[in-house]
Amino acid sequence: MQSANKVALNTGILYIRMLITVGISLYATRLVLSALGSSDYGIFSLIAGIIAMLSFLNTAMSTSTQRFLSVYQGKKDLVMQKKVFNHSLILHLGIGIVIVLALEAAGLFIFNGVLNIDPARIAAAKVIYHFMSATVFFTILAVPFLGSLTANENMLWISIVNVIEIVLKLIIALMLFVYEGDKLIFYGLLTAGVSIVTFILYAVYCLKKYAECEIQRKLDVDKSLLKELSSFAGWNLFGSLCSLGRVEGLAILLNVFLGTVVNAAFGIANQVAAQISFFSLTMLRAINPQIMKSEGSNDRKRMLRLTMIASKFSFFLLAIVAIPCIFEMTAILQVWLKTVPDYTVGFCSLILISALINQLTIGLQSGLQATGKIKVYQAVVGTTLLFNLPIAYFFLKSGFPPYSVIISYAFIEACACCLRLFFINKIAQLSYKEYFQKVFLKELIPVVSVVAVCLLMTRTLHFQYRFIATILVSGLVFMVMIYFTGLCADEKEMILNLMRKTKSTLQKRKQVLV
Repeated sequence: MQSANKVALNTGILYIRMLITVGISLYATRLVLSALGSSDYGIFSLIAGIIAMLSFLNTAMSTSTQRFLSVYQGKKDLVMQKKVFNHSLILHLGIGIVIVLALEAAGLFIFNGVLNIDPARIAAAKVIYHFMSATVFFTILAVPFLGSLTANENMLWISIVNVIEIVLKLIIALMLFVYEGDKLIFYGLLTAGVSIVTFILYAVYCLKKYAECEIQRKLDVDKSLLKELSSFAGWNLFGSLCSLGRVEGLAILLNVFLGTVVNAAFGIANQVAAQISFFSLTMLRAINPQIMKSEGSNDRKRMLRLTMIASKFSFFLLAIVAIPCIFEMTAILQVWLKTVPDYTVGFCSLILISALINQLTIGLQSGLQATGKIKVYQAVVGTTLLFNLPIAYFFLKSGFPPYSVIISYAFIEACACCLRLFFINKIAQLSYKEYFQKVFLKELIPVVSVVAVCLLMTRTLHFQYRFIATILVSGLVFMVMIYFTGLCADEKEMILNLMRKTKSTLQKRKQVLV
């Protein structure tokens, strides 16, 4: 019960963070698009688009540190926690240097006739690329500290840093309107600076707060631990880079065949998906430490149950916003951006559908991470994701419309979901039947209900800002259907217990105040 309260508290903290950051981030994107224009914004999305995905890379890689710290926290072994942190710090410093060198080496080739960029803007694009490399380095170096914060379930400081980060980005967006030089270079420089500030905030806090975050000057290298961490982090990095490589690869293909304006549409679509996905990632980040600790304490049954809860609730939290947004995408983008680049509506809708498919098995990734047996899983699923690139190349080369690229994207996501279910069954013996009964089938009726409501409203009602009514009404129907048809008995009891606990706590505080 205490762990459930901790998850609920952290989820609440992350949701408050999300409500602050999502609105600011979307508004900042509108300002940047307006200040830079579609062409320069497309260049930034193409060359430095990986920056928008770095939060995902950061979270994925921090799972390595978090997983080992959580295991030894469950065993109450502080000595091993210190060893894990120090070895992880050395490891990620090395990873950061290698990736920066690889990026800089790749930069020597991609600007030599590969990218479809106005020759007058090539110099600016190269500068942006160097800033991106610096951003990648500091983001990777922050991973051990983020992993420690997550293992200690300290979502409050993570949220505070995220709010500071997004406010700084809003300030940068506003500064673009008064800066008279090259706005694209200026934006890239300050965005890279934000990553340095974020790293410092994470590092200083962890070094002062947590006993395991003690940098040892004379570290006796444990080769077996370093090998285990390296293998785990390496395969995690492989999986993350495959996901990022697919997105950036698609951006390059769209650029080569269709130019930077289509890159602007693709960049905006990924920005929308990233912001809306915060709804589900919030829940997942809060529950991940409990999944890891359950496996570390040899409670496989609880670990598997938590992975199913994580998948189901993450899907619900994304669907409650994503489904009405798909139906009202045209109106939302017109209000948000005013000038909407071509293809943006279709790209955004299809990317959100792909994100919904991904959420069907999102919790299984955490379960597989907890077992530590990820080598074959990451190799197979990561390679599957990269198959999207040759498929997209074939479609574009054959003259298919740009939307075909995102349709293949959704199909590959469905294949990855099937593979995750296969691997969790083989590695952790999760029953296919149990997963279908407790997750897939429980999601079906709420989804059908909200789709029906959205169809009814969009086809019968016609007034300005209808999308607000669609989101509110469909959200209310969705929550009601989730409670009555989407939850298992133990999940309902858990929610009711949390509500009783919260009510009791509020009553006690009220009596104290009186």
